[in-house]
Amino acid sequence: MNFDDTPQEAAFRETARKWVAANAPKEFEQELSKSSLGRIRLAKHDMVGVGKAWQKKKAEGGWACLHWPKEYGGRGATPIERVIWQQEEGVYGKLTQPFQIGEGMCGPTVMAWGSEDAKRRYLPKLASGEEIWCQLFSEPSAGSDVAGLCTRAEKKSDNWVVNGQKIWTSGAHYSDFGLLIARTDPNVPKHKGLTMFFLDMKSPGVEVRPIKQANGMQEFNEVYFTDVVIPDSQRLGAVGEGWSVSLTTLMNERMSIGSRLATGVPELFEFCSNLMLEDGLAIDDPAVRSKLASWAVKSSGLKYTSYRAISALSKGERPGPENSIGKLVSGMMLQDIATYAMDLQGAAGVLTGADEETVHGQFQQMLLSSPSMRIAGGTDEILRNIIAERVLGLPGDIRVDKDVPYNKIPTKGR
Repeated sequence: MNFDDTPQEAAFRETARKWVAANAPKEFEQELSKSSLGRIRLAKHDMVGVGKAWQKKKAEGGWACLHWPKEYGGRGATPIERVIWQQEEGVYGKLTQPFQIGEGMCGPTVMAWGSEDAKRRYLPKLASGEEIWCQLFSEPSAGSDVAGLCTRAEKKSDNWVVNGQKIWTSGAHYSDFGLLIARTDPNVPKHKGLTMFFLDMKSPGVEVRPIKQANGMQEFNEVYFTDVVIPDSQRLGAVGEGWSVSLTTLMNERMSIGSRLATGVPELFEFCSNLMLEDGLAIDDPAVRSKLASWAVKSSGLKYTSYRAISALSKGERPGPENSIGKLVSGMMLQDIATYAMDLQGAAGVLTGADEETVHGQFQQMLLSSPSMRIAGGTDEILRNIIAERVLGLPGDIRVDKDVPYNKIPTKGR
C-alpha cells in the first residue's frame, strides 16, 4: 500500500489546489467548517442556491463529475484523481450535498442503461447542477426489501401509468428528475417483475410531502404517484429487468456513502480537550481517555482501510469490500460517539441555538441524525449479509419468498 502521490498525481493535486484557492466561495468557509454532522446548512443563504452556483463554477472549470466522460459533462479523470479532488475541495464539498445522489447514483445508472440521446440530454445538466435528481426506491411496506415494493406501472400504448408511494426520498422537494423503480408484473417472483424509469418530478400526479425530522431538518420526503404518465423512452433497461438496473444504483450508493467516513472522532477529541468535569479536563480522565483511545484505533483502521482502496484505484485495480465495511463501522461509531458526548454534557446536552452552546447543539444533531446513517444505502443487517455471503462466502439467508410470484406472497399494504 503506497500513500504517496505519483508525479502525475502530485501535479494534478497542485492544479486542483490552486483552482480551489482561486475560485472557492471563501465567505462560507467558516460556516461550513462549523457545520455539524447531520445538519449542514447556511444561516443566511439557501444551501441549494449556493450549491448550484458552486457546482456551475466547477463544471465551467472542468471539475464537476471528474470521472465521467467529457461528452457527458465530466473530465475523463481517473478514480484516484477524483479522490484527490475531493481531498482538495475540502469543506466546500459540503455545498455539493444536493447533487450527491444525482452524481453518485442516478447519473451512473443513466450512463450504464440509458440511450445515447438520454445520456447527452440529461447527464451534462446533472453534472453542472442545472438539474437535480433524486432516487425513488424505498416504500412504507417494503422496509429494507427494495424488491418488495408495491408501486405499479402499467403499459398503455407508448406510455406507462404509475400509481403508488415512495418514502424517505432525499431532496425530492427540490429535485427536477427522479429515478423510479416500479412493479410491472405481479405474476412473477418479486425480483423479476420490476422495471426502472426516470421521470420529471413536475409531472402531473406527482405529490411531494416533506417529512419533518427529529433534528429539525426536512431533507426527506414522501412522494405520491396518481396516474403519472411516463413515456416508454424514459425506461432504463428492459421491461422486467429493473432489479438488475437497481443493482447499479445500489452499488454506487454504498460506495458513495462508504467513501464519506464521518465518525465524529475529531469533534469528540476537540470537545474533551475543552470540557471541564468536576475533577478537571475531560481528556485527563482515565475513563474518558480509554474511550477516546478505543475510537481513535477504530478511526485509524477505517482511515487505512480507505487508503487501501485509494491505493488500489491508483494502480488501476478494483477495490474490495472496503466501502461496505467502512459504512457499517462508521455508522455505529457515529451513533456511539454522539451518545457518549451527550452523556458527558449531562443536562447541558439538551441546549442548542445560542452561540456559546454551538458544541452542545453539534452533538445533539449528531445523535438525532446518526440512526439514518445506519439505514441509508443498506441497513447494518443487509451490509452484514453482503459481507458474509459475497466476501466471506458463508451460506446465504433462507429466503422463503424467493421463487414465489409476488401476488402470492402474504403481506399487508397491498
